[in-house]
Amino acid sequence: MARRPDLVGLTVLAMLSVRPAHPYELHRFIVDTHKDYVTGLPRSLYHAVEKLAGEELIVPVETSREGRRPERTIYEITDEGRQELATRLRRLLETPDAERRTFTAAVSLMGALPVSDALQALRTRAASIEGALVGLNAHMKALQDSGLPDVLTVELDYERTLSEAELAWIGRLVARLESGELTWSGTVNEGLLAQVLGTS
Repeated sequence: MARRPDLVGLTVLAMLSVRPAHPYELHRFIVDTHKDYVTGLPRSLYHAVEKLAGEELIVPVETSREGRRPERTIYEITDEGRQELATRLRRLLETPDAERRTFTAAVSLMGALPVSDALQALRTRAASIEGALVGLNAHMKALQDSGLPDVLTVELDYERTLSEAELAWIGRLVARLESGELTWSGTVNEGLLAQVLGTS
């Protein structure tokens, strides 16, 4: 059984690629920007931070305390963390998965990649979906030719419809990126992140 991608850890790496922050700030950003694919908050976030720190993908850089509040540790991403972020994100963007939440997360964070890398990953994904659709259409035709009632293959038609819709959406996204209509400076929406995290 394939290991499920760590979407919480991926999100932490993407946010820390913009600037150092402490877990409470990251939690606020996830909630305020409706990253609804991140579940189990706040426990999952603190667990992800602890795991990433243990793998030295992020490191603590400062601990502060305001009044009687608990200490807050600020983390920053390491060079290894940046490489891991890029590798994980490219893989999730380019590899179709039955769990559509994974692609939602990858698209949500693709601003952490250079535009050229995101484009290449999306084109790879589109090619994979096109290949899968050719196979699915052939399989459905063979079932129909065998005389199998359509009602027994309706789930295949549903899967085909979802794949066709995703393929069309990717095509529009690629066109926006190629035309320059959609672009970014290489990190997750910096302005929004700075606004939500503030200056603390």
